[in-house]
Amino acid sequence: MKIAVIGAGPAGLTAAYQLSKEIGKTVTQLDVYESSNAVGGMCKSISLWNQTVDLGPHRFFSKDKRINELWLELAADEYEIVNRTTRIFYNQHFFYYPIRIFNALKGLGLLEAFRCLFSYLKQKIAPVKDCSTFEGWVTRRFGKRLFTIFFKTYSEKLWGISCTELDSDFASQRIKRLSLIEAIRNALQTKKKEQHATLVEQFAYPIGGTGSVYEKMQGQIIKNGGNIHLQTGVKRVIAENKIVVALELEDGSKRKYDQIISSMPLPHLIESLDSVPENIKKNSGKLRFRNNILVYLKVNNPSLFKNQWLYIHDKEVETGRITNFRNWIPQLYGTEKSSILCMEYWCNFEDELWNADVESLKNRASQEIVKIGLVKKDEIMDASVYRIPNCYPVYFKNYREKLEPIQQFLKEINCLHIIGRYGAYKYNNQDHSILMGMLSAENILLNMNHNLWEINTDYETYQESATISKTGLSVDVNK
Repeated sequence: MKIAVIGAGPAGLTAAYQLSKEIGKTVTQLDVYESSNAVGGMCKSISLWNQTVDLGPHRFFSKDKRINELWLELAADEYEIVNRTTRIFYNQHFFYYPIRIFNALKGLGLLEAFRCLFSYLKQKIAPVKDCSTFEGWVTRRFGKRLFTIFFKTYSEKLWGISCTELDSDFASQRIKRLSLIEAIRNALQTKKKEQHATLVEQFAYPIGGTGSVYEKMQGQIIKNGGNIHLQTGVKRVIAENKIVVALELEDGSKRKYDQIISSMPLPHLIESLDSVPENIKKNSGKLRFRNNILVYLKVNNPSLFKNQWLYIHDKEVETGRITNFRNWIPQLYGTEKSSILCMEYWCNFEDELWNADVESLKNRASQEIVKIGLVKKDEIMDASVYRIPNCYPVYFKNYREKLEPIQQFLKEINCLHIIGRYGAYKYNNQDHSILMGMLSAENILLNMNHNLWEINTDYETYQESATISKTGLSVDVNK
């Protein structure tokens, strides 16, 4: 088979890595097309001021034995186990996340804590009826006051829409079955054998940064005989009689393939196909992504706040999340004495923020970090801006009504496999995208029939539970 993979992010690269093992057997040709100048997608690592940083905070965690085995196959022993420390900044106070009871009581004050508890109990007696929105879903499980304090501002910064317009799927995928009672129970437990994924306090992190795992994939794919074409965009996917037969590249050239795996943004894929029904085109046009602007600050202080990242719930600043790469692993900064902070801003293409010049973005980030009180003005040494278009698929209310007909249409095109955060229009973590890549390769090589659209819908069942420790894979024999 001749196989093409569109996109070299975690999903596409994982698929190519697995397929490359069969080059010379069932696979005769394997080509990966990536429009940017490096692999890794949102999980790439970059060099900045003689240090290594990621595109925001990226942690790897999975309980799926298959995913962990593949990750370890690449990371080998070149990783550390990081103790997660994250906090929420709200009302000039820092709250630990996961919740710590006494810290929360101190930050909120006894009166506000009582109000939050009363609000939660009110939901137990008279719960909100509409849980189809993010606001309704979270309010039912935490109460209105806790929703307003710890969910509303951050979520509306991220998505650019009201929480009443945000579908509950975002909560069910990212928070899943977490509730106030489970969060409190987790805070009181001394032994935490089974934690909610949102509350996991340790994760594996590669010594060379998150992107180093995907760089190793790249090297192995090439070693196995595959081709990775960087800065090579795909213009369209060509299908005849509902069977994919070729790709047309941005330069106008056409290349024939037997199987095509696509992680390109879903609306772009629909635009690229011929003979798409009008209702599918219309639905595709309704799908939208949020952009991300990363402003990195070089700060002349190696001992800033101790967290890996902070969620900023302050309405007075536009930044939504701040990462401190000094607090990940020492290998990232080496002998450098400065700290690198990454401030994230979310926006749409038409927003003034997305179209702002570099200097104004640097000034905004510098002013906001000082306003929050995390850095002194004279400590800021330099700044750098990195823009990521189409970063987050927006789960607007009832988005599934638009998405499901598109999924059904694409299912009818043979030899086309849709994966990844962009491709499947799913807010994936790394493990979800890695699994999509693995299973798409199995569908091709083993003629399996994995439903790739179901991954990260209610992804809580694992064939065999295992986690990564410093000594390797730890299998839960009770699973």
